[in-house]
Amino acid sequence: MTSRGVAETGPHRPLVAVGAICVVDGRLLLVRRGHGPAAGKWSLPGGHVESGETLAEAVLRELEEETGLEAVCGELVGWAELIGDGHHFVILDFEVTVLDGQLARAGDDASEVAWVPLEDVVDCSLVDGLAEFLHDHGIIATIV
Repeated sequence: MTSRGVAETGPHRPLVAVGAICVVDGRLLLVRRGHGPAAGKWSLPGGHVESGETLAEAVLRELEEETGLEAVCGELVGWAELIGDGHHFVILDFEVTVLDGQLARAGDDASEVAWVPLEDVVDCSLVDGLAEFLHDHGIIATIV
C-alpha cells in the first residue's frame, strides 16, 4: 500500500502470462510479436492471464486470439521469466493439442504465424531465452 492507502500497481509488479506449446507433425507453432517488449521476434502464442480466468482458459483464449486455432490445454511444460525495462512477466507454458481441420492465421498481437520444423526453430529470431527453454524441456534437440 502507498502512503495514501492505494495499492501499488506500477509497471514493475510481475504479471502472470501463459504460452501454448503446440507440436504437430514435427513442426512447432510460432507467432511473430506485433508489438510490446518482443515486437518483431518469434515466440509461442500466449499472453496475460485475465482476472477470474484459469490458466488453461487463458492459454486457449490467447491461442485462439493470436492464431485462430482451437485446442485442448494439456500439462504444464515449464515456466520462464521475462524481465526488462518496465516489465516483468512470469510465463507458464502449457502443452496444447490443436483440434483437427483448422488453419492458423495471425491475429491480435501476432503479426505472423508459422508452423516451423523443429530442426529450424533455432534459425528464427526468437524472443530471448526461448530456444534454451524449448531445449531444456525436450521440445527441440539443439540450440546452436
